[in-house]
Amino acid sequence: MTKKILLAVSGSISAYKAADLSSRFTKLKFDVSVVMTKAATDFITPLTLQVLSKNPVSLDTMTEKDPAVINHIELAKQADLFLLAPASANTIAHLAHGFADNIVTSVALALPSKTPKLFAPAMNTQMYDHPITQENIAKLKRIGYEEIEPRESLLACGDLGRGALADLDKIIQRAEKLLGF
Repeated sequence: MTKKILLAVSGSISAYKAADLSSRFTKLKFDVSVVMTKAATDFITPLTLQVLSKNPVSLDTMTEKDPAVINHIELAKQADLFLLAPASANTIAHLAHGFADNIVTSVALALPSKTPKLFAPAMNTQMYDHPITQENIAKLKRIGYEEIEPRESLLACGDLGRGALADLDKIIQRAEKLLGF
């Protein structure tokens, strides 16, 4: 049986790496569905992720293609793994505080408790190290999310420090392990 990965993409310069993640997961024979925040669409187009995942991309909680199905609830029920990559400080904060104001956070709140949940932060070092962000990350961990920590690198803003999205191989290996591969 094909395992279903729900790839959630939030607004970070690293969003372009979701294309490679989606493509690689698909080539590994996973069924990939993508949900994106509005901010993520400023960095990468939904069409790119649709072509690579071979599935429609969901952008809005209020857009229902089939009146008999509540999209964010159905996506959550079908997911064998929820992966938020990249995870922006904003989306981490929204998840930590229970906001359901976009498709990513709505799906996340609708996930069954048994569904494995991974998140891979990507942001400026100061944002990542900020006490509020660290508190939000700790809260997500307490409620069952697993963090794939960012790596140290020269960031898009020109700063050198921790905050770059984890290596994709590391993300894929962790996802495969949680899915029993």
